[in-house]
Amino acid sequence: MKCSVFGGTRVDGFIARLNGAFDFLPEGGGEPHGYNEFIASVDAIVLGRNTFEIVLPFNPWPYGKKRVVVLSSRPVDLSAVKGGNVEHMSGTPAEIVAKLAAAGAKHLYIDGGVTVQRFLRAGLIQRLIITRVPVLIGEGIPLFGSLPHDVKLEHVATRSYASGLVQSEYLVPSS
Repeated sequence: MKCSVFGGTRVDGFIARLNGAFDFLPEGGGEPHGYNEFIASVDAIVLGRNTFEIVLPFNPWPYGKKRVVVLSSRPVDLSAVKGGNVEHMSGTPAEIVAKLAAAGAKHLYIDGGVTVQRFLRAGLIQRLIITRVPVLIGEGIPLFGSLPHDVKLEHVATRSYASGLVQSEYLVPSS
């Protein structure tokens, strides 16, 4: 099973404002920067409840018919999802990966600050693609939190875009 992160941060490392807002992002996400190709390569998207609640009002549903797994220890109301393939799971990152692997998934997109942090702490992330937006917001929700030890990354590539986006790709070697 391969678990990847395709995320965006501001230059100061925040993925969103404290209230979850993304109002500083370029209109329409900026120019194409590999997201469509990345999302086509994954079998399922695993995201936390907070991220789910942020993307829920998006019209159209941003993940199309791709399988989406919402992680939460509490019940999640999925009835508002229009046209998506969404389910709820709970458990440790290792349990989630095992369940999805048993169902045939081979590549997971891990999304949402807390969820990325949990999967990274569990040693389950193999690939990070981080796109930095050229803005400082000063405070917000960080992509990365505390870790029990250093996580060494292997640099794969860095690309820059006309809008000022800078994207770096890393492999996370197994420990």
